[in-house]
Amino acid sequence: MEIDLIFKIAAVGIIVSILNQVLVRSGREEQATMTTLAGLVVVLMILVERIAELFDLVKTLFEF
Repeated sequence: MEIDLIFKIAAVGIIVSILNQVLVRSGREEQATMTTLAGLVVVLMILVERIAELFDLVKTLFEF
């Protein structure tokens, strides 16, 4: 597993949590929720790309 992937996910998490706290404290709970959902979507997109690469690798490995 590449360490860059972990750093990317952690960076997105840190940025989303900071934005979430700022928005909640300013009284914008709806935007905070949307920011959290957007961060989740970004992380899921990163993971889906990696999982697709894994499936391609497994497919080529077991191909005769």
